[in-house]
Amino acid sequence: MIRKSNALEKVKRLNPIGGEGELESIALLQPEDFKGKGRMFAHNFLKPGSSIGLHTHTGDFEIYYILNGEGVFVDNGEDVQVSKGDVLITYDGESHALKNTGNVDIEFLACIIFS
Repeated sequence: MIRKSNALEKVKRLNPIGGEGELESIALLQPEDFKGKGRMFAHNFLKPGSSIGLHTHTGDFEIYYILNGEGVFVDNGEDVQVSKGDVLITYDGESHALKNTGNVDIEFLACIIFS
């Protein structure tokens, strides 16, 4: 199967998961593509000054891969500076948030897999 870029769903979300500002997401896979193993794989753009609110994963885990930009990742209550090339993993039962502290979008891939 091939999905052409012009057919991918693009969504803008304001104040994502209780955060601030704007997140633009391009859904690379739909939940049914995971065949019961996960629910999200997306190419994301978190605008400067924006954030994804603190949330806990239950029954799944999430991976971010930072393609561009810089920010602060809240990893179970600990603030960690992140930038291009970093891999961020939040396991089942753990919490995380992300804030863009730079001048350009934080561009990242995100994938959620069931535990």
